[in-house]
Amino acid sequence: MAQSQSWREIPTRLSVEEFEQFVWPHLSKGRRGPARNLSAHTIFNYSLKALYLGCQWKELPIGKDRHGSPEIHYTRIYRAFRRWGADGCFDAIFESSVFRLHCDDRLDTRIIHGDGTTSAAKKGGDNLGFSGHKKVKGCKVVALCDRNCNVIAPFVSAPGNRNESPLLREALPRLTRIARTVGFDLGGSVVSLDGVYDCRRNRKAIFNRGMVPNINPNERGRTSPRRGRKPLFDPAIFKERFRTIGRVFAWEDKFRRLLLRFERLSHLHLRAQNPRLYNDQSMALLPELITRSRPLPHRRCRAPRSHSSAPCRHLRTIAHIIASHASPLH
Repeated sequence: MAQSQSWREIPTRLSVEEFEQFVWPHLSKGRRGPARNLSAHTIFNYSLKALYLGCQWKELPIGKDRHGSPEIHYTRIYRAFRRWGADGCFDAIFESSVFRLHCDDRLDTRIIHGDGTTSAAKKGGDNLGFSGHKKVKGCKVVALCDRNCNVIAPFVSAPGNRNESPLLREALPRLTRIARTVGFDLGGSVVSLDGVYDCRRNRKAIFNRGMVPNINPNERGRTSPRRGRKPLFDPAIFKERFRTIGRVFAWEDKFRRLLLRFERLSHLHLRAQNPRLYNDQSMALLPELITRSRPLPHRRCRAPRSHSSAPCRHLRTIAHIIASHASPLH
């Protein structure tokens, strides 16, 4: 009799082996100046801790050295984080994680699930809008993942008052670019979306890329029944989204700095939040990386409530990258 999998908590740090295998080859290295006292592995883990706790950088709990002083100043951690983002290191980490999953046959792109989620902004800033549906002011992102909860395309961001339907047409080119770079085929894949993406332009954009749309019909968008043959919609495929893209957002929401936006500049928040629309998707790639490293099981294990995953409402990317690194593969 097969043993049931025990539920594992979301990892918030990487071991030395995981860091050297998945992250270190893609980070920019300094060529001049004195050698740093702390390794890049320690600084990287401090960055992950800041994302998880959601605290100010100056409030980051930093360990002590043998003299009882902080082993590093928080500004050095912040500068390293900004430098890695500006150099495109997180982009490279993200693409490498997708490539590794593809080589190990862990990607299941027969069905691709997409959805959007909103982050509330607490300090104001740019690229913000009031979402009447969520009753919150903030920004939103649209993500695409496979059946194993692996984010396979950079996020597309927009103000909270933007409709998600046009954002899909920005996310699809990013998906095809990643597929072309990594080398997996999207021909015949089913793209499952909810009713907010139900429009002719979205269906045509999916068809033009050789994929099949599975979009929940939105009857509120028309006054009379649509003529002709009804479009394809399989409720069984649509139901998978609650344990795939929903779980992705729920894992990401475990990282407070991604759940709530404290940054005034959108490109700084999006770097930390997810693979997004900027080329320097630095912070965004951390969560994604972890997600892809360890695909989540299709069925939730029977564990106590206190150990179950976050509510499948908003599931985001950062936790996934960390989780994937925690596995032997990632």
